[in-house]
Amino acid sequence: MKITDVRIRKIDGQTRLRAVVSITIDDAFAVHELRVIEGKDGLFVAMPSREANDGTFRDLAHPINTETRAAIEKAVLDKYNAAE
Repeated sequence: MKITDVRIRKIDGQTRLRAVVSITIDDAFAVHELRVIEGKDGLFVAMPSREANDGTFRDLAHPINTETRAAIEKAVLDKYNAAE
């Protein structure tokens, strides 16, 4: 799997949300609404999610293993940091 495109839309404001991101995988599959969040230990990437009827949030799309999660996070945060 290769992340072939990352599009960042930075968010200015008083919340922890820093950017909304779309990625393309292998020039064939797009995932929208990833979020760059400012956490206690720095920036992290949150997967697209939807609120369930019970008030909890469930990911709509997410990596199955830690290697894929790390690759997505690296591609997104590298692009985010380069855009500053």
